[in-house]
Amino acid sequence: MERTFGIIKPDAVASGHTGAILSIIEKQGFRVCGLKLLRLTKAQAEEFYAVHKERPFYAGLVAFMTEGPVVVLALERENAVKHWRDTMGATNPANAAEGTIRKLFAQSIERNAVHGSDAPETAAVEIPFFFTSDELV
Repeated sequence: MERTFGIIKPDAVASGHTGAILSIIEKQGFRVCGLKLLRLTKAQAEEFYAVHKERPFYAGLVAFMTEGPVVVLALERENAVKHWRDTMGATNPANAAEGTIRKLFAQSIERNAVHGSDAPETAAVEIPFFFTSDELV
């Protein structure tokens, strides 16, 4: 079993798509081993997305991720990272496959409904950013 990390972003939460996205996650065979509804502080968003600090979209990303509540998730299944990325769909919803979360719920490449770890090593950093070991089941 492998774990990955996901975020249901403010656009999807505000649009009322949280339940539908969680349903897709379960139908895709993931076990939810951690789940929190929270609102990121500016400091949390800046730290979490620090890898993008030098990119032109960084300030907008931080502002977007702090504009409303998010749902953070620790997900588990075989090949979790790859399968979650496939379930999310392409970053640009215009290029996302039919039936993927981003095709169904994303508004744009910037407001694309969900985040997911890009590698097991990234998940190993992202999960403990939001969850203590006691919070994971």
